[in-house]
Amino acid sequence: MKIAITGGTGFVGRHLAQRLVQDGHEVVLISRGVDKREPTVTKLCPIGMSNIVELSEAMEGCDAVAHLAGINREIGEQTYANVHVAGTSNVLQAAKIVGAKKVILLSFLRARPDCGSLYHESKWEAEELVRNSGLDYTIFKAGVIYGKGDHMLDHISHALHTFPAFLLVGFKKLTMRPLAIDDLTLVMAKSLTEGRLRKATVPITGPEELTLRQVARRISRVIGRRPLVFAVPVWVHYAMAWVFERTMTIPLSAKAQVRILSESMCEPLLANDELPQDLLPQTKFTDEQIKLGLPEAGRFGLKDCLRRSARLNP
Repeated sequence: MKIAITGGTGFVGRHLAQRLVQDGHEVVLISRGVDKREPTVTKLCPIGMSNIVELSEAMEGCDAVAHLAGINREIGEQTYANVHVAGTSNVLQAAKIVGAKKVILLSFLRARPDCGSLYHESKWEAEELVRNSGLDYTIFKAGVIYGKGDHMLDHISHALHTFPAFLLVGFKKLTMRPLAIDDLTLVMAKSLTEGRLRKATVPITGPEELTLRQVARRISRVIGRRPLVFAVPVWVHYAMAWVFERTMTIPLSAKAQVRILSESMCEPLLANDELPQDLLPQTKFTDEQIKLGLPEAGRFGLKDCLRRSARLNP
């Protein structure tokens, strides 16, 4: 099969592309222009999602589309409305033009309308566009995803190397189910290539329920750090996110992430279908899995500064 992946050079896109290529499929990566391909992937279309003609040209001959592009903060023209809503509409129109038969969408576990979060609401709007597209589809409502090149292990480990304390979000005892990237891409690949999960909206989370404190403690143990771990009010995290979004290339935390962490990340919302038993994720958040996904040890520094990144990558 020939499969297009939007957000193809992002964390999930790279891992899905690698799996599909290893399984013998042809992959076309669509991105905003930063070339972070896996070595096995040869075709990159740095066109973004704003032009239907360019999208349809890039998707020519594709049997299916994996729509994985997304943002967790707004910057310039990269707004939730432009990326999650208008971008999804353009991708669907292009998929119809080229005759693609299947579209999968990566959404968020608790995406929903009228909740006061533009991130959650725009993800829900994208879901609705896909459900009403007339195409076969699978919508994956995922929670926290981890693995090599992710934001979670990357940012938490660098934060633990940089700061003497790790701040929990609020005082409620909330839990999450960390999802291994290999478990996610396996189910995505079966949906794309084997026709599984037709016209389904499914939640997908890992097999182990943990608090953020437990997650931080496990990562700390693996990297040999012993930080103070304590909770602070949610508003403090929103204030820090405001600063991080304006100073860091990839924010240590963004407002959308604070909202996500202030809610349960185990209970899905508005996901009407379930994964069959043979597709349920099985990989636990073990020390070995953490080691496999950790970036090179180091602190946050000037390399993470938004303005410095803009100067180095005009």
